[in-house]
Amino acid sequence: MTQHPATEFGLATDSAPSTLTVRVSGELDYDTCDELVDTVVDGLAEQPAPRRVRLDFAALTWIDSMGLSALLMIHRHTRAAGAALHLDNRPDVLERMLRHTNVLGPLTAPVASGEPGPPEAGGRTGAVVS
Repeated sequence: MTQHPATEFGLATDSAPSTLTVRVSGELDYDTCDELVDTVVDGLAEQPAPRRVRLDFAALTWIDSMGLSALLMIHRHTRAAGAALHLDNRPDVLERMLRHTNVLGPLTAPVASGEPGPPEAGGRTGAVVS
């Protein structure tokens, strides 16, 4: 088993017109994944709702299966809100996990025009898509 140095987890958010950016630092794992999901869900609830969610992983040092699960949950929430999800500055540890599990494409695929979206787009806000 590979050991990795413990790095304090942190999130920094920036809400620009139509874009929510969350910079993730440290380890995204069992102990920290809920904080990331909650931050994105809260950002999607802002009015006007963002059309893009950018997760910046430049300072990510580790991700485990629960961190990946958090990304999948965030994907469900962004799709339900009609927002596009972007995974920026992916370090090798994240890139390997996304490619090994074959979820990179589905997580970052363009939002289809028929998917639910914010009320002004004729869809539902906050709904979870299976």
